[in-house]
Amino acid sequence: MGEAEQAGREQYYGTGRRKTSVARVFLRPGQGTMKVNGRALDAYFMTESMRAQVRHPLQVVEMLDKFDVLINVSGGGSNGQAGAARLGIARALLRFNPELRSSLKKMGFLTRDSRMKERKKYGQKGARKRFQFSKR
Repeated sequence: MGEAEQAGREQYYGTGRRKTSVARVFLRPGQGTMKVNGRALDAYFMTESMRAQVRHPLQVVEMLDKFDVLINVSGGGSNGQAGAARLGIARALLRFNPELRSSLKKMGFLTRDSRMKERKKYGQKGARKRFQFSKR
């Protein structure tokens, strides 16, 4: 296999999770195109805030136009998927260059947001809500 072929297969992988969403992120050297589940970023995430959330780690390290980003997301809603993609991109950037750790950590991109939905308890209406109590 020639060196040109080897360079074509160069990619950096990161996994991101948020709520019940899982994002598998591949960074490949390129012009800055972003695809989510085979669709363009703008077509997949409808609100600008979610798009900005996904792009933010690349903006902080000023590599927005140096990588083509391929994201596969599953589970959860669109907001959780955007958060998972953000963590995945940050972890993939660490694989590319471990020296970026301090700037990514300072912005909080390497922290897994562990907040999950609390489970419903038996004998209750929901996680916290009870059935109405009647004294008599």
